[in-house]
Amino acid sequence: MTGFLISGCGGGGGSTGTSFPSKTLSWEPPVSYADSTPLNPAADLDSFEIYVKADGIFTPGDNPNASLAAYDSGTAQTATSFNLANLGPYFSKGIVYHFSIRAVAKGGLKSDFSPSATFSF
Repeated sequence: MTGFLISGCGGGGGSTGTSFPSKTLSWEPPVSYADSTPLNPAADLDSFEIYVKADGIFTPGDNPNASLAAYDSGTAQTATSFNLANLGPYFSKGIVYHFSIRAVAKGGLKSDFSPSATFSF
C-alpha cells in the first residue's frame, strides 16, 4: 500500500456516548504482488484489513479492527477510504493511535502491514 492520507471533519460517534469527529483514512490500492506480478484490485483482492493500536507494533497474530470489501461490484469501485470514527468503541480522546492496513487476496494471502501512521481524536 502506498499514499496514506487522513482528513477530518464533521460528526461521528462511539458506543460509549463519546462523539468522535470524522477522520477519513485514504490509500492507494496495490497494483502488484510482492514478486512484481501485476495485480488487478477488482479481480484479485478480497478485502482490506485495518489495524489500530496504541503501541504501533503490528504482528501477524493481530486481529483486524475492521475489514472491508476491496471491491464494490454495485459501484464498480475499489475501496480507497475508511472513516476511522466508525471504530469509536476502540478509542479514547487524547491518545495517539497507530494504524496499518493489509490487503487480502481472494485466495487468503495477506500483504505485509503498511507503514504505520498516527492519528488522535
